[in-house]
Amino acid sequence: MKIHEYQGKELFRKYNVPVPNGILINDKSEAVQAAGEIGTPVVVVKAQIHAGGRGKGGGVKLAKSPQEAEKHAGDILGMTLVTHQTGPEGRLVKKVLIEEGMDIVKELYISLLVDRETSRVMIMASEAGGMEIEEVAAEEPEKIITEIVDPIVGVKPYLARKIAFALNLTGEPLKKAIPFIINLYECFVKEDLSMLEINPLVITGDDRILALDAKIDIDDNALGRHKDTLEFRDLGEEDPNEIEASKYHLNYIQLDGNIGCMVNGAGLAMATMDIIKHSGGEPANFLDVGGGANEEQIENAFRILVSDKKVKAIFINIFGGILRCDILAAGVVAASKKIGVKIPVVVRMEGTNMEEGHKILQQSGLNFIIGNGMKDGAQKAVKAIQ
Repeated sequence: MKIHEYQGKELFRKYNVPVPNGILINDKSEAVQAAGEIGTPVVVVKAQIHAGGRGKGGGVKLAKSPQEAEKHAGDILGMTLVTHQTGPEGRLVKKVLIEEGMDIVKELYISLLVDRETSRVMIMASEAGGMEIEEVAAEEPEKIITEIVDPIVGVKPYLARKIAFALNLTGEPLKKAIPFIINLYECFVKEDLSMLEINPLVITGDDRILALDAKIDIDDNALGRHKDTLEFRDLGEEDPNEIEASKYHLNYIQLDGNIGCMVNGAGLAMATMDIIKHSGGEPANFLDVGGGANEEQIENAFRILVSDKKVKAIFINIFGGILRCDILAAGVVAASKKIGVKIPVVVRMEGTNMEEGHKILQQSGLNFIIGNGMKDGAQKAVKAIQ
């Protein structure tokens, strides 16, 4: 689950991670009062959407007076902000954060994430703050510092000091960076985060160290332990199909292609998307119905696929185990008849009750295309569109 910058900074305050003073507003009429309360000569007006690159898209502006803050807030609120992470459709800005301006003398980068190779938390830091970390990795990889955290030991002062030294911090900023890094790790672990990124992390002229940004993803599987954090969820920032899928415990992620995929098992879903690409097509989604899906879940999954206007064909790729092929076939037939599907549907089934599943499809009176293996099914889906 992604959360907004202002919500991420609320979590930071909870763990004594310093952040700038800021006030959230929903209407430009609130900007003058907010800027006045903050009281700095310069304030920053920041669009709140679930995407990076806001500054380049015109979603972050400096204001040298409360009246200028009001003007910028009026320009940003209601705009469709397009960044490299939103896609060409952009995101509608409904909230703005008015935040104190400051004298920045150095910009750094720091993030915490789960390292899949070691199954541990990794801290990544760089002196190249303010830049996209992907650009730094490609152009100046020597500027990226990584440290793997032992989960038994956690982040102790010696490790935080090592990272701070690697960032070439000295004096007061060095002293303040040590508890800053320790508290970030505590926030990451206790709040069950899957990703935490601060870009930039700034050193100010008066030697403060502050999280100028907060990009946070929370592990969906841990939300049951964090009822208060669940309130941070902003459905307006999520894809409607992804929201609908979550109601039926379906794992769905929207993509940009035109071949809808329905698969049971995350590994098979990844392989299905790969083989569609290999066959010259573009997958429209990741949809894992799970190993134990029932007929109702299959029907709802099918309905969600068809509701995507970009989908011009559907490739159903099922390995029957816990989810039997006949259950899958019955669900697909029921959904097709109820919805009135007008696009080609390719079905590849292997495993438990495969023959019964094929018989249900053949006797349905509907024009399903049968795939003999993954490769054949993917090629038929691509051909059906062409």
